[in-house]
Amino acid sequence: DLPFLFDDLEAVKRFQKRDKSRELLHSMSSHGIYGLAYWNNGMKQLTANRELRKPEDAKDLAFRIQPSSVLEAQFRQLGAKTVKMPFAEAFKALQAGTIQGTEGPWSNIASQKVDTVQPFISELNHGSLSYMLISSKEFWTSIPYKTRTELEAIIEEVSFSVNKDAEALNNNDRERIISAGNAQVVTLTADERAAWRTAMSPLWKTFEAEIGADVLRAAQAVNRR
Repeated sequence: DLPFLFDDLEAVKRFQKRDKSRELLHSMSSHGIYGLAYWNNGMKQLTANRELRKPEDAKDLAFRIQPSSVLEAQFRQLGAKTVKMPFAEAFKALQAGTIQGTEGPWSNIASQKVDTVQPFISELNHGSLSYMLISSKEFWTSIPYKTRTELEAIIEEVSFSVNKDAEALNNNDRERIISAGNAQVVTLTADERAAWRTAMSPLWKTFEAEIGADVLRAAQAVNRR
């Protein structure tokens, strides 16, 4: 959830091939949860009832978020408010004015028709929305080694397909939203995006002890700036 940790989806994919990301998959094994793969749902954008071109433009707006201390801190860093609610409820909340903005990948914006009730979408690519395919550790380790090895190969193949399809879906939904013309897509300059990154990057230090400095270093190493 850390904002601007990764430059783009390609950086996310590079990180997921590194040893540190494999460690993260298995970091919950002591709690009986065994991670098997990452399934990506794309980079996140900000929607709002006003144009968000500078970090201060988000001040005092209320954004829908999923439960996450990082996301709460992200918007607090901007002087904005947060409301936790299921994404499926965001459309009605936007209509009612309970919230004035959301964040999410293009596919989520399209599936919930957010662009029909939000006049602006800022293409920030500020965060990655990814899921972890998991299993019970007890169940997974009980599978005979040969069978487990075969299943791992299948999971790798399926995950490649899932991520490829998700990337295509996000690209297509982005084009559909632009073509529909209900919302103005705000494309930031490199300097404008850098200002957002500067405004939010202090959060990396805030959560460093919880996440691990080694994880943050590994994430930053895959960027190509």
